[in-house]
Amino acid sequence: MYKRILISTDGSEVAQKGVDHGLALAKALGVNVTIITVTERFQVYSGVVGYDLAWSGAVLDEYAQGQKKAADGILSGARQSAERLGVTVDTLHVPDAEVAEAIIAAAKERNCGLIVMASHGRRGLGRLMLGSKASEVLTHSDIPVLIVR
Repeated sequence: MYKRILISTDGSEVAQKGVDHGLALAKALGVNVTIITVTERFQVYSGVVGYDLAWSGAVLDEYAQGQKKAADGILSGARQSAERLGVTVDTLHVPDAEVAEAIIAAAKERNCGLIVMASHGRRGLGRLMLGSKASEVLTHSDIPVLIVR
């Protein structure tokens, strides 16, 4: 049914449920997995209309290095989980990107037949205020999406 599964994680406890479920499904189906984590762009906030804070190259480099280090840790843990189950895995860090767009693009580029990700299951105001990456992927993807809660 699926030849490759893309599993998305942000390293959170909730996301780990998605990783575990996706890896178990991949093992049962005997398919390969790509595990992805996406780090967003450095956010710049304006204090006054028309005025943005100017960030130095050193600050932006430090941010990028911190994001890469965090992503490497997340992907290393996910890779270890896959290897314990005997699932063939490759990992992908997409820096400076919109999360949902990057997940969908990676799934298409790698010919994945399924995207697996976890959701906090927020509703109402919490969902509006925090957004839902899972909801965005579900809404915009042509590839089937399995949401784990």
